[in-house]
Amino acid sequence: MADDALILAIDQGTTSSRAIVFNTAGEVVALSQEEFPQKFPHPGWVEHAPEDIWRSTLQVSRSALASAERSGRRVVAIGLTNQRETALLWDRRTGEAIHNAIVWQDRRTAETCANLRADGLEEVVTARTGLLLDPYFSATKIAWMLDHVAAARDRAESGEIAFGTVDSFLLWRLTGGQAHLTEATNASRTSLFDIHTQAWDDELLSAFRVPRTCLPEVRDSAAAFGESEPSLFGRPIPILGMAGDQQAAAIGQGCFSPGAVKSTYGTGAFLLLNTGAQAITSQHRLLTTVAYRLAGKPTYAIEGSIFVAGAAVQWLRDGLGIIANAPETEVLARGIADSGGVMLVPAFTGLGAPHWDADARGALYGITRATGRAELARAALESVCLQTHDLLAAMAADGAAPSALRIDGGMVANDWLAQCLADILDLPVDRPAVMETTALGAAYLAGLQAGLFTSLDDIANRWHRERRFEPNMDAEYRANLLASWRTAVTRTKGI
Repeated sequence: MADDALILAIDQGTTSSRAIVFNTAGEVVALSQEEFPQKFPHPGWVEHAPEDIWRSTLQVSRSALASAERSGRRVVAIGLTNQRETALLWDRRTGEAIHNAIVWQDRRTAETCANLRADGLEEVVTARTGLLLDPYFSATKIAWMLDHVAAARDRAESGEIAFGTVDSFLLWRLTGGQAHLTEATNASRTSLFDIHTQAWDDELLSAFRVPRTCLPEVRDSAAAFGESEPSLFGRPIPILGMAGDQQAAAIGQGCFSPGAVKSTYGTGAFLLLNTGAQAITSQHRLLTTVAYRLAGKPTYAIEGSIFVAGAAVQWLRDGLGIIANAPETEVLARGIADSGGVMLVPAFTGLGAPHWDADARGALYGITRATGRAELARAALESVCLQTHDLLAAMAADGAAPSALRIDGGMVANDWLAQCLADILDLPVDRPAVMETTALGAAYLAGLQAGLFTSLDDIANRWHRERRFEPNMDAEYRANLLASWRTAVTRTKGI
């Protein structure tokens, strides 16, 4: 193993772009991060300017690369991980996007999904893709852009327009337009990819009205995706690994055995449980998805998706202005005995699994004259834990009962939140020594393809626990909290 080799991991997320350089021990050598604007043109709509995605990604990548290579060591490979389901269309000749990126949180196609569901399409979608009919996924976003941008559909059918999730868009830009590729985990989130045959599905393409001509080629998660255009980083660097952010986090957490489970807390929160070579269909409205694909062989997972986690804290900061920064929520939550009966259901863009209610909107219950900043902050953090409980309960009903939960993402640096998770889930919660697991997973994929790691076992053995949080909540208090949560969710869905 080349002990002095470095890997650049690009982690393009919903609210920021990050670049982290790792050594082969999985240690962070350099890190750069930049937030970029969110666009909300109408209620329930969420967009990103494609040039903001690209500019911020290039800036942080150049910064982290330059910082890491001052030591004399060199980056030998790039791994890429990304916000999933977010859809972009761009001109193959110029590389310019024809519309803002429609973000995974966007709900504008709820009516389209309802109509397709009424036509009986959901059964076919679930059987082939493992997904449900929901605006969350890419297919209806693509069709919306093709229908609402002048001449877009005709141009797509003639081969002038390319579609990609964020990984494909960034790969196109990084390679100077030489590579129009994606990989199996991102493809599995489009509603257009048959996860059993591992191919784009013609019947689904027809049903969603998406031309095959605009789709990228699908490769393994560790593969040769091309080289970066020399002018970007001063030399070409091979791009050898790609995965959607939640699958990358599971790889970074070493979740390679059936039954291994992780939950990532960023803008949203996502629980992923490895099911091995078997694609298990949930009976409780969880998703079946590709965990990773190596050497042509897919490994599957069951996933539960929470649309709003860290975004609730961002709302406290940017929307209400009651905190200056995210860490302040820990101080506020710790300073009171309970939330005073306040319950936040953060359905700002609908409710995800297991409810899948695109029309639900956020609601606060139990407000009194005594309600203040601390109660709102604590209720926001508790909502993340309560939503996670819903996911684990659905997984348990499907026969999956993990003995512990591995957590990661920016939110879990908050010790109070991590303990609250253990308490509400009544389950030990493990926080890893390396918190940047999403980027680390992308680095591991690139390093595997580059020969820097010998196997998945080699990668798994590098995982180390920083701290375990044991449940320590009175059973009656937990039961009352969960009952209040169920009541609040039921009321919210009924609005």
